Amino acid sequence: DIFYYTWKERRLPANVKPESSNLKNKEERDRIARLFQKGLGEVVGYALPIRRLSSGWQSGAWFLRDDDTLWLIPGDSPMGLRLPIDSIPWVAEGEYPWIRQPDPTQKLPPLPREFAFPKPDASGQRFVPGQSSSIPPGFGPGQRPQQLAPGEEQWRKQFSPEEDATRRPNVGESAPWIVRTAICVEPREGRLHVFMPPVSTTENYLELIAAIESSVAEMGVPVIIEGETPPRDSRLNKLAVTPDPGVIEVNLHPSHNWEELVHRTTVLYEEARQTRLGTEKFMLDGRHTGTGGGNHIILGGETPTDSPILRRPDLLRSLLTYWQNHPSLSWVFSGLFIGPTSQAPRVDEARHDSLYELDVAFQQLPGAGQWTPPWLADRLFRNLLIDATGNTHRSEFCIDKLYSPDSSSGRLGLVEMRAFEMPPHAQMSLAQHLLLRGLVAKFWQKPYTNELVRWGTDLHDRWMLPHFCETDFKDVVQDLRDAGYPFEFEWFAPHFEFRFPRVGDFAQRDLFVELRTALEPWHVLGEEPGGGGTIRYVDSSLERMQVKVRGLAGERFTVTCNGRRLPLNPTGVNTESVAGVRYRAWQPPNCLQPTIAVHAPLVFDVYDTWNGRSLGGCTYHVAHPGGRGYVTFPVNAYEAESRRLSRFFRHGATQSRFVPPPEPALPDFPFTLDLRTAPDPIPRR
Repeated sequence: DIFYYTWKERRLPANVKPESSNLKNKEERDRIARLFQKGLGEVVGYALPIRRLSSGWQSGAWFLRDDDTLWLIPGDSPMGLRLPIDSIPWVAEGEYPWIRQPDPTQKLPPLPREFAFPKPDASGQRFVPGQSSSIPPGFGPGQRPQQLAPGEEQWRKQFSPEEDATRRPNVGESAPWIVRTAICVEPREGRLHVFMPPVSTTENYLELIAAIESSVAEMGVPVIIEGETPPRDSRLNKLAVTPDPGVIEVNLHPSHNWEELVHRTTVLYEEARQTRLGTEKFMLDGRHTGTGGGNHIILGGETPTDSPILRRPDLLRSLLTYWQNHPSLSWVFSGLFIGPTSQAPRVDEARHDSLYELDVAFQQLPGAGQWTPPWLADRLFRNLLIDATGNTHRSEFCIDKLYSPDSSSGRLGLVEMRAFEMPPHAQMSLAQHLLLRGLVAKFWQKPYTNELVRWGTDLHDRWMLPHFCETDFKDVVQDLRDAGYPFEFEWFAPHFEFRFPRVGDFAQRDLFVELRTALEPWHVLGEEPGGGGTIRYVDSSLERMQVKVRGLAGERFTVTCNGRRLPLNPTGVNTESVAGVRYRAWQPPNCLQPTIAVHAPLVFDVYDTWNGRSLGGCTYHVAHPGGRGYVTFPVNAYEAESRRLSRFFRHGATQSRFVPPPEPALPDFPFTLDLRTAPDPIPRR
């Protein structure tokens, strides 16, 4: 739009040039410079109005106020996104020729192996042999006319009459015959881009692709296809690669069997390695973590009618109940961001009454083998599988695409498992898939109808510790073995070592003490004004450590952290106890309890209650032991390992005599010592 950018130029300061305007916004500065260097009078591209009717393809005129030039909406997006659609002649709302997506449950015939547009005859008109060539100008039926249902044919004739699309409408007359979609051709950055218009069926889309391919072959010029994608169709495989903040998201097409899944997962990891993309990363302190992206697993069928969840909704109940009964399944494979405000909260984390409502919903489900309408599962669970804000997508079990009545794209029979993070190795990813496949097969044979467990605060106390997660996961493996699936816990040992890395250990007086990183939920804080509006910080300042002690007999010896007694609880193994320590690792300005300082370094002592002194211990530093903060991330695994090892010392125990203060009773968190809380005063003797 020359007038718009002329106005933008006149608003620039008088002492700058458009090519170097010195604006604060770099994107706006680059955009103006690029436009003025190219020239405002240059043609951006060409648009051909086109649509598919029952008799073939149709083009027509766009009657704009300026019949000579098509003025695009200002911007630098592709031409197809800047078409002045609102300037096309007006049409009544009831007569608008909407492009409707096909019903995903509709049975479709196989696609032809090849699509081809017919070649033009001597007059230049494309036609189908055997049909009358007296087709009005602008019509060109494809080689394979689309067969429409009687109802759809009547709807097309009513709202998209196949009349002369070049007739100019009168003032105030509704114009449903005007073609309102267009294919755009635009040279951009040295390449030729073709912007695809929206169409109603896959066959129509492939006919356009065939026409483009034929034209490209004649010209010998390669093109880039962009714009609208084909309608969702089970006959097409879709591989989507999307840049996300910090990661590249790859959506693989469905796998029909285990061999396909193994091949595609292995190839994906290998191609990522060849392109220098990593499936892991290291934090500033050297901790080995995932990429931060999800490894979401989607359950479903080739078509919605093949979906096991729609065929057997009791399968969804079995999965929900089993995941709720076994917290390790929610957190062993997840990322660092867990908790009620995370990307995939558990069903019992979002609301206190969710389990009661879930029990009521389970009662409405018919039993296995009974007919169930496909919409029932969506209606029963849509308002329960949500996060604290009511978002249906941010849930451990996402049913947005199960059978939502909102749109055809929501009726696909799919359930997305979102509590999976991208693991660093392909075999670790395949182990996750294998576990889920085994559980689905188990519940298909025998539904899981146990009662829901009211964990309460145990979720963020006991189940944050690696020992109890490991014990719980061994029960899951044993359940699969009892059902006839020969799973081994050792297949998942890398997941536990990756999720709960060992910090260090030491031994004193026949006592062996091991430290492991535990889980800590991150909470989203309240709203605060920010530079771009209202923002909400995530409090990641707290961390948790598991302390496991072996050989502890009697009450003479105990373990302390920073002079405070640990709430050691038995593990079920003789002379073995475990406890968790929650501490502030760093002190950001925006966090829960911002006045509490950092508790590091953590000094662990084996305390002799008879003599009132420490027998020995270890020291753990959160950051550099010398007080220097890490500036850059580790360049490789060796540097990361050196940072981890340099922060743990098997010495540094408390030297003088001391008496640990009595700890207050915390019935909500009996397994955790929270260093943010104050101990009880030491009684005077």
